[in-house]
Amino acid sequence: MTPVRREPLAEQAADALLTRIRDGEWALGQKLPGETTLAPQLGVGRSTIREAIRHLAGRGVLASRQGAGVFVTALDVQDGLEDVLRRAGIVAVVEARTAIEVEASSLAAERRTSAELRAMRDAIEHRRGRRDSIEEHVDADTALHRTIVVAAHSPLLTELFDGLTPRSRQAMVELLRIRGAYGSDADHVVHAEIVDAIEAGDPAVAATRTRAHLRTLTSRLA
Repeated sequence: MTPVRREPLAEQAADALLTRIRDGEWALGQKLPGETTLAPQLGVGRSTIREAIRHLAGRGVLASRQGAGVFVTALDVQDGLEDVLRRAGIVAVVEARTAIEVEASSLAAERRTSAELRAMRDAIEHRRGRRDSIEEHVDADTALHRTIVVAAHSPLLTELFDGLTPRSRQAMVELLRIRGAYGSDADHVVHAEIVDAIEAGDPAVAATRTRAHLRTLTSRLA
C-alpha cells in the first residue's frame, strides 16, 4: 500500500480511502478497520485518519456510529444538486418538474385555501399578459406554477421547486426559443383548466392535466 506523502495529508488520506471503497475493498454497510490499522497502511497519524473520516462523512460516504465504529454509507461521492442541474438537459428538467408538479397539483386540489386559489387566478391573468418577451413569459409562468406548489402545503416540494427554478428558467427560455411560439390562447386555457381542477377539489384530474401539459413541452424536441 503506497503511503500518503503529499499535502494536505487529511485530504490525501480521504482520497486513498475513497479509492479503496470504489474498488470494492469495503462493501456498502461494512465497518472500516480501526484507526490503528488504517494509519500505518496510509503512512499517516491517527489524527489524520480521523480527519479523513470526518471529511468522507461530510460527503456522505462514511458514517461514525458511537460505540460501533465507522461504516460505509455510499460507494462514491455524489455530485451536489447544483452540479447535477448544471448538466441537465431540457428533457431532464421537464421530467423533474413533472415529478414535483404533478404531485403538487394533486395535493393542492385537496389542501388549497381560498386565498391560494385567488393567487392562482391572479397569476394566470398576469401570465396571460406576458407575451412580448420570452423571459417575462417564463417568469410569469414560473410564478403561476409556484402558486400551485405552495398550495400543496408541502414544504419539501416547495423547496425542490425553488431549487430547480434557476435551471428550469434557463431550460424553458431555451425551449421556447426552439419552439418559436408561446403564450397562445390554447396554452392559457390549459393552465386555467389545471386551476379549475384544483378549485373543484379533484386531485386525479389536476394531476392528469398537469402531467399532460408538461409532456407537451418536449413532445416536439425529438
